[in-house]
Amino acid sequence: MSNNTETSTPFLEVQNLCKSFGGLKAIDDVSFQIGRNEMVALIGPNGAGKSTTIRLIAGILKPTSGKVFFKGHDITGQALSKNVNKGLACTFQIVKPFRNLPVVANVMVPCLSARSRRRGEWVKTVELRSRDALEFCGISDLALEPASVLSHGDLKRLELARAIATEPDLLLLDEPFGGLNPAETKLIAKSLKRLHKGGRFGRLHSEGPAMMIVEHKLADIMPIVDRVIVLNFGKVIASGTPQEVVANKEVIHAYIGKEIKSLETRNQ
Repeated sequence: MSNNTETSTPFLEVQNLCKSFGGLKAIDDVSFQIGRNEMVALIGPNGAGKSTTIRLIAGILKPTSGKVFFKGHDITGQALSKNVNKGLACTFQIVKPFRNLPVVANVMVPCLSARSRRRGEWVKTVELRSRDALEFCGISDLALEPASVLSHGDLKRLELARAIATEPDLLLLDEPFGGLNPAETKLIAKSLKRLHKGGRFGRLHSEGPAMMIVEHKLADIMPIVDRVIVLNFGKVIASGTPQEVVANKEVIHAYIGKEIKSLETRNQ
């Protein structure tokens, strides 16, 4: 019976989530679910509430009302530091590293958590995993450099390495392609797809994390995700496969402007 219950429990479930800032309702009765093996894009116009939704799930913000459940547990309003211990990680649109620390130390910091202590991990173990994450993201050669010397593209890779080094079961990403050139965007997109499929990082050989990705670069994000959720004025206006969403008249009117004719994968 317990196995059936686990199978039927959504991996991530957002129920009637609302968030107001003063008189402004930024998130208005948002509900959705994400499965254990899903890679989901969260898209919409500027100001639609995408980043706010990610921050509410992660525990950076507390909702005005509504609930967030992760692996069947109520994590509503729970601090991100506690959610990391449960297997949730988050990247941010604006990267704020410890500028004077070496790159590898920046990756190690979020890994030195209660989750690591429960596993009985030594600092050296965490360092090795952090170096693996840097290699996965393509910046292992910068491990001993101070974070202050990194380019914008390398900072984005550092942000991803910091998140995946915690070995998350759910990875929330806020505009991972933001400010990147086409070549850098393609590299990050390929890394995310490889990670989701199991990649070659740590215990993720067999199963990668579920992902929710906030992104504006539709031509780059649509080919790599399983499903798309669209927000507008803090409300969910559509949810479905990339093909279904880009053909949705309400989505075209509110955000896309015109139907995308081809969703051929550019990131293979």
